[in-house]
Amino acid sequence: MILYLLLLAPLLFAALVAMRPAEHARSIALVGTLAAGVVALFAMLQFDYTHADVMQLKASADWIPSLGVTLSVGVDSVSLLLIALTALLGPICVLASWSAITTDRRTYYAWLLILQTAMVGVFAARDLVFFYVCFEFTLIPMYVLISLFGSTNRKKAATKFFLYTFTGSIIALAGLIYVAWFHARSTGGEWTFAIDALATTARTMPLSAQVPVLVALLLGFAVKVPLFPVHTWLPLAHTEAPTAGSVILAGVLLKLGTYGIFRFVLPFVPEAVAAYAPVIAVLSIIGIVYAGLICWVQNDVKKLVAYSSVSHLGFCVLGLFALNQTGISGSVLYMINHGLSTGALFLLIGMVYERYHTRSMHELGGLAAKMPIWATCMVFFAMASVGLPGLNGFVSEFMCMMGVFQADSSWAAAAGKAYTPGATPGPLGPWFALAAGSGVIIAAIYILYMVGKVCFGPLVLPEGHDHHDDDDGHAPKLPTDLNAREILTLAPLAVGCLVLGLYPSPVLDAIEAPVARIVDIYQTADPAPDTREADPAGEFQP
Repeated sequence: MILYLLLLAPLLFAALVAMRPAEHARSIALVGTLAAGVVALFAMLQFDYTHADVMQLKASADWIPSLGVTLSVGVDSVSLLLIALTALLGPICVLASWSAITTDRRTYYAWLLILQTAMVGVFAARDLVFFYVCFEFTLIPMYVLISLFGSTNRKKAATKFFLYTFTGSIIALAGLIYVAWFHARSTGGEWTFAIDALATTARTMPLSAQVPVLVALLLGFAVKVPLFPVHTWLPLAHTEAPTAGSVILAGVLLKLGTYGIFRFVLPFVPEAVAAYAPVIAVLSIIGIVYAGLICWVQNDVKKLVAYSSVSHLGFCVLGLFALNQTGISGSVLYMINHGLSTGALFLLIGMVYERYHTRSMHELGGLAAKMPIWATCMVFFAMASVGLPGLNGFVSEFMCMMGVFQADSSWAAAAGKAYTPGATPGPLGPWFALAAGSGVIIAAIYILYMVGKVCFGPLVLPEGHDHHDDDDGHAPKLPTDLNAREILTLAPLAVGCLVLGLYPSPVLDAIEAPVARIVDIYQTADPAPDTREADPAGEFQP
């Protein structure tokens, strides 16, 4: 029942926050997120990593028996690692909001805890309806957090975020219901929403049925990633959200889209994916380069990091559609790494905003002279984001591009075409990797320019903050440089970036088996008779 406990713990503490006086809200929320973190750690210790592709820690309860809908939960190593990331960011977000949120604290922290339950539910759900309810419910807490606690343009940002993602999710629901209906028709009217059963049945659909399902699922999950050209809601939402909202958005909510592609798109409709992977790869590369170029012209530091997320997640999607072990493993690792480094960048920007009430590079510069600890952290996490070897961003970005580079570009010229024995499975190739690699150069330029402008050079502070006074002239609420709470907030993310950069093997070993299951679906595509005869060892037999 440990996964049920992971779901219920934040809800119980959210109720406690709502019932207690507002001055206790942040302390209760911190205890609640720490408790969820302890449960997540216990789940990781209980997990059998020698069978990482098998759903473990399973539990189930009837929900709508007449339709076969259950509250089923279970995790493989991919799901478990993303739950661990969610649990790690929970107390970090509470600590980041400690001094930033001064009004309606009960509302803020209660919805923050409810959001954590919904995100864990997405990764733990083994029933399609349960998954979709959790997937869709994440919109409500985030809408509240942005619209009530965001910046000046928060209402527009929250509304745009909700409408974009809700519309995409409804279209994805249509595709998922079609798969369930196809299963019921194939089994003589037996309805079920068990994800594993539906995945097996979905792969038997003809290409003419798989293509519209692929389009429907991608419209839902690509908006969440977000993938070009349905990315336009993200920069505004990131910019207007409170600091913790931006951290959760970058760290976990965007990964709901890439996780959905990994869990549903790739195993459900392999023939359609094989046929249209190059198209999706082109959209990913456009997003990588286009968002990177937009970052060049940004003066708002937070908006720059927001657009960088569009570029980074383009690599993540590109790795998924390489359809080989290297690319998909790199993508899954990227989901975790991006949450660490980009989440930390949003935290650092929020810490400066609390002190100087601006995010403009025209009004901030040379902060290393006044905030050396902050500047050191900024350089560290910026290097992790840009992919400096030795830090976490390099490993996952390199693996995504290597997977694309190794892929056989002639493999998926038509759906169902057999693999050539000895070829690396996948529909892409070196030209795709080369185009995506240009995004790495672009990222280095805009990240280094931002760090050089904000951290180094002549000291530039907003008018009225030359001595770091508040607007009313009273003593500042925060010290000039980072305090102990803020350093504690950043420390786990820094350790994660360093460990995953120097020694990513434990995570890669953990996700190897579930990724291999996905790759096997494509390697066992029905080959042509001559290919079957040319492969006496049977390596490519279905």
